Amino acid sequence: MTNTITLSTSGVTPEDVSAVARHGAKVELDPSAREHIQSVRQHVEDLASNPTPVYGVSTGFGALADTSIPQEKRQDLQRSLIRSHAAGTGPEVEREVIRALMFLRARTLATGHTGVRPVVVETMLALLNAGITPIVHEYGSLGCSGDLAPLSHCAIVLLGEGRARGADGEERPVPELLDEAGIEPIALEEKEGLALINGTDGMLGMLLMALADLRELVKAADIATSLTVQGLRGRDTVFGPELHMPLRPHPGQADSAANVFALLKDSPIVADVLAEGSRVQDAYSLRCHPQVAGGVRDTMTHAAMVAERELASAVDNPVVLSDGTITSNGNFHGAPVAYVLDFLAVVAADLASICERRTDRMLDKARSHGLPPFLAEDPGTDSGFMIVQYTQAALVAEMKRAAVPASADSIPSSAMQEDHVSLGWHAARKLRVSVENLRRVVAIEILTAARAIDMRAPLKPSDAGAAVVAKLRETVEGPGRDRFMAPDIEAAVQLLKDGDLVAAAEGVAGELK
Repeated sequence: MTNTITLSTSGVTPEDVSAVARHGAKVELDPSAREHIQSVRQHVEDLASNPTPVYGVSTGFGALADTSIPQEKRQDLQRSLIRSHAAGTGPEVEREVIRALMFLRARTLATGHTGVRPVVVETMLALLNAGITPIVHEYGSLGCSGDLAPLSHCAIVLLGEGRARGADGEERPVPELLDEAGIEPIALEEKEGLALINGTDGMLGMLLMALADLRELVKAADIATSLTVQGLRGRDTVFGPELHMPLRPHPGQADSAANVFALLKDSPIVADVLAEGSRVQDAYSLRCHPQVAGGVRDTMTHAAMVAERELASAVDNPVVLSDGTITSNGNFHGAPVAYVLDFLAVVAADLASICERRTDRMLDKARSHGLPPFLAEDPGTDSGFMIVQYTQAALVAEMKRAAVPASADSIPSSAMQEDHVSLGWHAARKLRVSVENLRRVVAIEILTAARAIDMRAPLKPSDAGAAVVAKLRETVEGPGRDRFMAPDIEAAVQLLKDGDLVAAAEGVAGELK
C-alpha cells in the first residue's frame, strides 16, 4: 500500500481514497498543482475588486444570493458561512467517512476550479496527516448544494474552531490539537468558505468504500453458496459455464456461477448426490444464486462507473472555468450519486434475502435432506441454530427497510431557492448499514453451512470448502451441545472482514471473480 498519496490536478483513484480514509496514508500536494491553484486564485481576486457582484465572491448565499457584500465584510461573510452551516446533529459519523470527506474535498480544491488559495488545501492536508478528525454529525446534509453541514464541521476546524478528535481518538480543544501539530488556523478570503463546503464528497466517499466492501462480500456470498450446496446435498450442474454466458450474457452472472463451480470442484458430497440421482433440481435459493449475485455485481459495475465520473469532477458552485470565468452552476446536485447508492442498497438486501433463505432451509428437517432439526446435537434439549437464523432474519428485515430509496424524496430548503434536493447523504448512510448487515448475514450462512457439512461426515466437502471450514474452525468450534452463540457469530464476521475466509477459498480455487 502506498504510504503517501500525491494530490495533483489530475485527480485520485478509489484505492487512494481507501488508503487515506481507512489506512492513514499521508497526502502531499504536488508542486505543479500548487502553482496552478495560485494562478487560478488571481482570477478570483481580480473579480473581488470589481464592483459587479459575483455569486460566492461578493454576495450572500442561497436565498441571499442577490445581497451584495462590501469588501470590508467579506472575511466575516466566509467565516459566518462556515459557522452557521456547521449545524449538524445526532450521532458522530465514523472516522473513515470524515477522512474520505476531507480528502475528496481537498482533491476538488486541487483541481484549480474552485479558486481557493493553496494554503486552504495545504491546511486540510495537514489535518489529515496529523490524524486530526473533525466531529461530524449524522444529520445535516440534504445532498444538494453539497454535503453542506458535514463539510462545514470539517471546515470550521481549519479556522481553529468547532470540535475534533486527535490521532488517539480523544476529543480535545481544536486550538490545542492544531498547536500540537504545528498547524496555523486560516482566515478565509473571498469564495473560500463556499468552496470548502459545496461538494458531494461525503456521499462519494461512502459510495467508494461501500463498493470496496461489496467486492469482497459478493465473493464471500459465492463461498457461502458453495458450502450450502454441499451442506444440503445439492448439485453443481446449474453452475456450469455453458448455462450462463452463452445463454444469458450478463457478465456478473457468469462470474458468480464460475466462482461457485470452481469452489465445488471435486466435492465428494456432490459426487455422492449425483450418483444417488434422487433429485432433479434444487430450490431457487441454491439454483438461482448466480442470477441474484450476478445482478448485484452488474449493479456495482454501474455504480463504479458513476463513482469514477464523480472522482473526475470538480464539484463547486460557483466554479472557475479555464478562461477565468466564474459562473454559477448545478453540479453540486447529488442525484447521480444518490441513485446508485440507493440501487446498491436494493441489491444488497436481495442478496442477503437469498442467503437467509438458504440458511433457513438447512435448519428445517423437512427440507434439509437428512440433517437434524436446527442442526442441534440433541434436538429438543438443544435448540441448535434456531435463534441464529432469527438474528439473520432480523438483519435482512432491516436491510429491506433500508432498500426504500432516499433519492425518490425531496424536502425544499433555503426559502424555496433550493427546492429540489437529492438526499444522497441519507442514501449513503443507510447503505453503510446495509453493507455491514450483509457481512453479518453472509457470515451466519457460512457458520451454518460449515456445521451442516461437518454433520455430513464421513462425506467430505470440496478442497476449497474444506479450507474455508478449517479456517473457521481455528476460531469457532464444530458441532456440539448448545453454547453461547454470539461470540461465534462475531468471530465469523471478523474473519470475513479481515478477508481470511475469502483468502482460504482462493488459496485452493484460485482468485475469485
